[in-house]
Amino acid sequence: MTISIIIPIFNEKNTILALLKRVVEVDLGDIKKEIILVDDGSSDGTRDILKTLENDYKIIYHQKNQGKGAALRTAFPQATGDLILIQDADLEYDPKNYLNLMKPILEGKADVVFGSRFLNPDYHHVSKVFHLANKVLTSFSNLLTGLHLTDMLTCHKIFRKEVIEAIAPKLTGNRFEIEPEITALIAKKKYRICEVPLAFLGILRTAKEGKKVKWQDGLVAVWYMIKFNLLR
Repeated sequence: MTISIIIPIFNEKNTILALLKRVVEVDLGDIKKEIILVDDGSSDGTRDILKTLENDYKIIYHQKNQGKGAALRTAFPQATGDLILIQDADLEYDPKNYLNLMKPILEGKADVVFGSRFLNPDYHHVSKVFHLANKVLTSFSNLLTGLHLTDMLTCHKIFRKEVIEAIAPKLTGNRFEIEPEITALIAKKKYRICEVPLAFLGILRTAKEGKKVKWQDGLVAVWYMIKFNLLR
């Protein structure tokens, strides 16, 4: 069995090597790793680092920044693994969570697993605004989809390959609206989805420290949730 680990990257020169080291070193037993990196038009020297790694990883380059959604949509057709996992390039999401994320799928209990930060009692959010926004957006998504998630915006998501093959051609989001779009498609197709606690929490960043999500993305997400769930 192989797991494809998709890592969208934009201006992460300070974290990408440390993140890749963690991804490579995490022990998944007999499960092989296919690591796919998508550089989404980085301008801070990240691309120079990636150029030195081309013999070790499958790397795709966007000539200009298009957004996380565009990076995922580029990568999904390139993934050949039985399982497909999304991993952010910062250090907030620890690869030590992979086995816990995979478990419900390997046990035949789920088709999709989201890693929830809020199911971990030790999770301490950096910003009360982002914490509240996530809660509100997740609740609104649940209202529209009928799901019962606690962390719809989590960046640790894992799928059976068949799920990605079914939903990827329908994805249209280029930026962070990809998160509610993925959730809406999973709900519409009635795939089995569950959450597991993210047991290992990494380094939380503020916007000044490089976090990409802005408060405006929340407003955009509301519109896209309506569009994806009610107008499609």
